[in-house]
Amino acid sequence: MWLSHDPSRAAHKGQYASLVLAHGDAQLAAARASAERLLETLGGRALATRIEPLKRFWIAEDYHQKYYLRNDRALMAEFRAMFGDDDAAFVASTAAARVNGYVAGDGDAEQLGREIDLLGLSEAGRARLIKRAGEPMYGGGCSIG
Repeated sequence: MWLSHDPSRAAHKGQYASLVLAHGDAQLAAARASAERLLETLGGRALATRIEPLKRFWIAEDYHQKYYLRNDRALMAEFRAMFGDDDAAFVASTAAARVNGYVAGDGDAEQLGREIDLLGLSEAGRARLIKRAGEPMYGGGCSIG
C-alpha cells in the first residue's frame, strides 16, 4: 500500500487525501503496524496518509474512474470500441482496471505477459500497453479504480 504514492506528502485538497480504509479490527491493526514500520524509513518525515476504519464508501463519478487509462487516447479508443458510450460497463470492466493499473506504472512485464491475451486489445493496443507499462509514472495517486 505504501509503494504507490508518497505517504509523507499531504494532499492539496481533502478529496485527494491518501487514505487506507480498513475492513475490521485485524486490517486496522495490520495497517497501523505497517505504518509504524514505514515511519522508521521516512527520516523524520510525518506520515500524511490517514488510516481509518471503513464506515461508508462512495464510488467516484464515472469520469473519475480509470484515470490513467482515460488519459491515453490510443488505449481509450480500444475500450471505446469495446464499450461504446456505455460508461458503466467500462467502469465495471476488470480488463480496463488492469490496463489502468499498468498505464499507471503498477505491475511488471512478467505479469503483463501472463495476462495481456485476456485484455481484449488489438495488436496495436497490445504494443501500446507494453510500451506504456514500461514507462515510469510520477505524481502518485491510486490506479486501482
